Amino acid sequence: QVQFVESGGGLVPPGGSLKLSCVASELSLGAYAVGWFRQAPGKEREFVAARRSAGSIYYTESVRGRFTISEDGAKHALYLQMNNLKPEDTAVYYCNADRPGSPGYWGQGIQVTVSS
Repeated sequence: QVQFVESGGGLVPPGGSLKLSCVASELSLGAYAVGWFRQAPGKEREFVAARRSAGSIYYTESVRGRFTISEDGAKHALYLQMNNLKPEDTAVYYCNADRPGSPGYWGQGIQVTVSS
């Protein structure tokens, strides 16, 4: 089974920055749509950012202008740069890769905590 391993989370003050990484050695990420989701305490999982298979990039309104999704195909790595973090960004963040005919792949989840 494919593993998609996340790293880079932690505790940061408001206004700070973090960069999340997901690595899946078994996946050629260019063949997949990739993205990031998050789930805050007591809330449902929500979409954050994605790169569609055709190359278009999307962000949810609350993070647009602050977060940047990127990837390095040679390293089988997906990234989320998060700047000007706010307490409302506190959540467990999950990376994702999917394409038609695949079961979809998820990272294990990593905590991002922004102090109030």
